[in-house]
Amino acid sequence: MNAMKNLFLIICLSLFTVASQAQEIPAYYKVGVVKGSMQDTKTKVINALKAKNFKIFGSYSPAGNPAYKVICFTRSDIYGITLIGKDQRVLASMQKVALYKTGTGIEVSLLNPEYIFNAYLRDKITPYETKLQKITNDIKDALKTVGTDFTQFGGSMTKKDLRKYHYMMGMPYFDDPVELKTFSSFEEGARIIEKNLAAKKGKTLKVYRLKFEKSKIAVYGVGLLDKEEGEAAFLPKIGATHIAALPYEILLIGNQAIMLHGKYRLALHWPELSMGQFMKISSTPGDIEDMMEALCEE
Repeated sequence: MNAMKNLFLIICLSLFTVASQAQEIPAYYKVGVVKGSMQDTKTKVINALKAKNFKIFGSYSPAGNPAYKVICFTRSDIYGITLIGKDQRVLASMQKVALYKTGTGIEVSLLNPEYIFNAYLRDKITPYETKLQKITNDIKDALKTVGTDFTQFGGSMTKKDLRKYHYMMGMPYFDDPVELKTFSSFEEGARIIEKNLAAKKGKTLKVYRLKFEKSKIAVYGVGLLDKEEGEAAFLPKIGATHIAALPYEILLIGNQAIMLHGKYRLALHWPELSMGQFMKISSTPGDIEDMMEALCEE
């Protein structure tokens, strides 16, 4: 009898695991629409996140458009997990909320942490799923003081598909980053990148810096404000309501600067993109790579 019970439990657990893997995870949530100014809404969001002990690392207007705002934030328990591999998984550390001005108010949206955790932590996520779910819940609970809609939008994928995400044959994977520059040391790389960002080289903007001196890892959130080749050029073609996908990042690990390939990162953050839409921004991955490489040059 005990053997039958154990078998039944194993079968139930297996079915639950399969169902969990098959459940679609949305890329974004529309938290709600807030009446009031952009500045008042930004303050409300920041205060809500701080109440759950999240730290704000930066904010900016993508494409230089005052109708857009992105707020970047994290918490030590997030990067306590994402730092483990000392690789590009650390990009899951920074979370993002976007504000988008409409005719009816300020639309507040969230890049779903669960979506990014699964895409970036991939096969390493399993031991941390409970902790990461609590982090996601804390973020959503904080934002419930701003809005309670949490309407899904922008596409969705299963955990299984996110953890091995690949847009299509011939496209890069998460584990195929672009190598931007090899420096003589971590310190030299940080100095050069930070100097160029301070000078706003190539019409870029430093949105945030998340730096771990002991691990010799730094993440730089970079606004791409060039009107011809930056955010103003590609956002109208693929969907500006997805601005919580931004800013793009340079990752410095030891003495090497890398970035996620645009053909991976853009497709992941705009999962409903058709091939026709993707072709309209065919030059964008290369343009972004050029801008990021320039930030790594003395």
